[in-house]
Amino acid sequence: MSEPDAGGVAGADAATVPVLQAEGLHKSFRSGDRRLQVLRGVDFAVRAGESISVRGESGSGKSTLLNLLAGLDAPDSGRVLWDGAPIAGDAARRRATFLGIVFQAFYLVPEIDAVANVLLARRMLGRLDAAARARAEALLGRVGLADRLRHLPSQLSGGERQRVALARAVMNSPRLIVADEPTGNLDEGTGDAVIELLLGLCADLGTALVLVTHNAAHAAKTQRQLFLHEGRLR
Repeated sequence: MSEPDAGGVAGADAATVPVLQAEGLHKSFRSGDRRLQVLRGVDFAVRAGESISVRGESGSGKSTLLNLLAGLDAPDSGRVLWDGAPIAGDAARRRATFLGIVFQAFYLVPEIDAVANVLLARRMLGRLDAAARARAEALLGRVGLADRLRHLPSQLSGGERQRVALARAVMNSPRLIVADEPTGNLDEGTGDAVIELLLGLCADLGTALVLVTHNAAHAAKTQRQLFLHEGRLR
């Protein structure tokens, strides 16, 4: 099921250059007549294949941090590096092969079936062929949806929708997955199963993972646990 890395670091460098690196990230937002400082100099790195969880109180800036790491927003100062290179202005182009994202709200297209939703990731690369469809179907089988390939999102449960989202996130064999409260809309049992699938997929594919979660039990399943407090990671 694995594919060659696209745009990753090759050779000996892959073992030494972090997949993801945050350097001195500061981020603030205007609130009325003042600015609210959310992140205050965040520094950390993620190695290839490593799983890391980030916890914190509600409003601590976890989603803000994830948006910066994913190149969906820009820091006030500091920088984010993917495979040793600053993401800068070409984040959208590089994101398609470097990064997979799992959101709390699934974000599936309601008018198309599970396979077509997974194939949206490959459509961004312009590579919709029989091999891509076979991979999408295989990934859906891997997450337990082999009998739901042609179902629309409205015909799937919340847990099944998130499984489709997991398959979509790994469709392009990314170097890194970032997951923002992926069990937030699920009951406890379903959420536990989704986390196990997410960790299993990343382990099978050698994909690094940054998991933002409020769930201490889920966080404990990652190789390294961090806590965001007063704008800093510890």
